[in-house]
Amino acid sequence: MTTNSHTLEDKVAFITGGNRGIGLETARELAKLGAKVVIGARDLEKGKAAAETLRSEGLQAESLKFDVTLADDRQASYDFFEQHYGKLDILINNAGVQKEVEHLSPMNETSTLSPEVLRETFDANFFSLIELTQKLLPLIRKAPAGRIVNLSSILGSLTLHANPDAPIYDMKLLAYNSSKAALNLFTNHLAHELRHTPIKVNSAHPGWVKTEIGGKHAQLNVREGSMTSVKLATLPADGPTGKFYYLDEELPW
Repeated sequence: MTTNSHTLEDKVAFITGGNRGIGLETARELAKLGAKVVIGARDLEKGKAAAETLRSEGLQAESLKFDVTLADDRQASYDFFEQHYGKLDILINNAGVQKEVEHLSPMNETSTLSPEVLRETFDANFFSLIELTQKLLPLIRKAPAGRIVNLSSILGSLTLHANPDAPIYDMKLLAYNSSKAALNLFTNHLAHELRHTPIKVNSAHPGWVKTEIGGKHAQLNVREGSMTSVKLATLPADGPTGKFYYLDEELPW
């Protein structure tokens, strides 16, 4: 998988959940390439602080108070990009939740998972994400070459969960894993619908990253965890769409 070698000057990128972790580092790397980045953060002050940090590094950054699960915030994001830029070049659907375990580890509590955790996980990781993407798609269509990156996880791979030799085989987090598997199907279907347009839609596995979701046992830092999102956000015209990647490796659904 190759990336676009030229800069992202004049391109606008929206990173949900962008005030910390992988999201903030993705915003930083896109801004280093010349993009104007807008950080969506549930906590307005934390979003402002993250944008100020990037600006102090000489980068173009703004922030929006944004909770993906709130219809008003999704509408407000559309209004912001429509009024200020008239388009959106890059959407990084980075915001997500994992409510089943503090630190990722082998487990399976499928038979006792509460309906509340299942619904809350799907609301953030799937339903609200789709509603946001549908809301912003008219603006992405106005960009010369729109890019949509959905932050998934290798834990959403049905192929690997069915393989006893796979490293994730014993990590059966039903709510989180199934929400990411569903997200992957959304990636596949939206990419198919948009296949005759310049827009590319892909799922990214960031790796096992030291974040609040990834936990203390993770192997990668946030910069390493941002690299797949950045690659997929900067694909050239002949790049892939409707695929699931970790860096240059295509992952099985």
